[in-house]
Amino acid sequence: MIRREEIEHIAWLARIELREEEKELFESQLSSILDYFAVLDELDTRDVEPTYNVTGIRNVVREDEPKEVFSQADALRNAPKTEGGYFKSPRIF
Repeated sequence: MIRREEIEHIAWLARIELREEEKELFESQLSSILDYFAVLDELDTRDVEPTYNVTGIRNVVREDEPKEVFSQADALRNAPKTEGGYFKSPRIF
């Protein structure tokens, strides 16, 4: 079971403000998700091979070949704000 303090900590990390009824709802929902994981932990998986790649597809990315690159002016052309030849973004605290 997840505790109220953990819900508040997660909200603080996500920088969201939760009302009391939302905290209660998330406490219930997250606890049921964790309970389900506890059920899955009880399964005997000794004879089950780990599945790292379910599709079997490998190397689906393109070859890394040099090409022409954007000029600085082209890269900045649609930017909402620039300063000194760089993208300018809002300050984040």
